[in-house]
Amino acid sequence: MRGWALGLAVAFCAAVAAGVLIGTVPGLRALTGSTVEFLRPIPSVALVPLATLLFGASLGSTLLLVVYAAFWQVLVQVLYGVAAVDPVAHDTARSYGLSAWSRIRHLVWPTALPYVMTGLRLAAAVAFILAVTAELVIGSPGLGAEIQVAQSSGAVPTVYALIVVAGCVGIVVNAAVRLLERRVLAWHPAVRSEAAA
Repeated sequence: MRGWALGLAVAFCAAVAAGVLIGTVPGLRALTGSTVEFLRPIPSVALVPLATLLFGASLGSTLLLVVYAAFWQVLVQVLYGVAAVDPVAHDTARSYGLSAWSRIRHLVWPTALPYVMTGLRLAAAVAFILAVTAELVIGSPGLGAEIQVAQSSGAVPTVYALIVVAGCVGIVVNAAVRLLERRVLAWHPAVRSEAAA
């Protein structure tokens, strides 16, 4: 869980900063588009040999895989959110003399926030899968490593118990992120209509 939480936090912060920067600086999205489209489809599991080479069977390996996988989930959503800003509202804010920071804070961020929360929800699930996968394959300390040890020692009931625990943790993670999303977006019409229904 530590690898999942740290990796998700690093990926989220980096992706939001990069997404807002790329989306708001004119021409930067066109310059970085091909790089993003090249790196994004690379499966995180393909980085297992690199992670093992750099960090061995440690938390660093898990973090590398989790950050890489979660980063793209959030970045793509942030880019969509920044692109969804109403051009008329953007031009109006500029004509009223709002600074770049004020435009980001009062116009871009509220528009992009629903997309950001969707990215966080997707990234949380992917990050958890990659954290367990890294522990299974590399042997980093954690739930996946416990499953691997139990499997190799022939403790079948323990394997099943740990798999059920992993499933329960996944459900809790998803429910927690959904709850956070509802709280953060309580003002959004989609969340209000969902709560009313």
